[in-house]
Amino acid sequence: MRPRLPPLNALKAFEAAARHESFTRAAEELCVTQGAVSHQVKALEGELAVKLFNRERQRLAITEAGREYLGVVRDALDRIAIGTERLLQRQNAGVLTVSTSPDFASKWLVHRLGHFAEAHPGIDLRVSGTLHHVDFTREEVDLAVRHGDGNWPGLDAVRLSPEQLFAVCSPKLVSGKRRIGKPADILKFPLIHMDSRADWKNWLQEAGLDDAAATHGPVLNRASMVIDAAINGQGVALARTTLAAWDLIKGHLVRPFAQALPLAKAYWIVCPKATASLPKIATFRDWLLAEAASDLRQLRAGGRASR
Repeated sequence: MRPRLPPLNALKAFEAAARHESFTRAAEELCVTQGAVSHQVKALEGELAVKLFNRERQRLAITEAGREYLGVVRDALDRIAIGTERLLQRQNAGVLTVSTSPDFASKWLVHRLGHFAEAHPGIDLRVSGTLHHVDFTREEVDLAVRHGDGNWPGLDAVRLSPEQLFAVCSPKLVSGKRRIGKPADILKFPLIHMDSRADWKNWLQEAGLDDAAATHGPVLNRASMVIDAAINGQGVALARTTLAAWDLIKGHLVRPFAQALPLAKAYWIVCPKATASLPKIATFRDWLLAEAASDLRQLRAGGRASR
């Protein structure tokens, strides 16, 4: 069993009084009264059954036993202070492990990592692209970006940005002889599908077109593949706001029409509630939100439909 330790406040009072050779100056340093320091020291002497100071007129003189004990206490307090500082540094900086889907990592996050590194050089960012939702209790992950409805009990969840689904294509498809000028012109080109043909059926119905046309074009199983195929001019795709934002802003993609379908699911920044306020986690979350807000501003200003 661990031996009983003296109260920390008593040890702090003793160390300060010994260093200053004064209860009064120790009290000023500790922001307490002179009587409180004197009481703490007397209580410590009583518990140890050792006299730590001699009170000589206007002077406080440390005893030989007190001087020997002071070395032990000062070393212990220094170790606590150093350990506390290291802990705080790890909370503010150090390694930050982030889990996200490969699609979000490749189409949104990796383009911006240099900006984050420049702004926060003390944070060593580690990004893990995975298709499964991490278990924060079992895996060494600090924060995750998940796609869903935001309902994850026990986790702190902040929505990254609202999402819509809209048609995108290479800029070269909105010019030339076969250019896209009206919704029906989309059917001149392959429709690039994600997992199934349901999204294109819904979009075509919303545009007043025969959804039977949704049966042509390749079906891919990753959103990043769909977007890259559209960038390469292989057809017209439907893309979510977040994943398409970078390529729309950079001009790799255009929206031929403003028509969009609202989406219930979005990307969310999630972490355990117990660690949500840690400085390095809050810093990265704030940075993600600022980047997403900047995307929306740029899309509204210059990323509208080309027609």
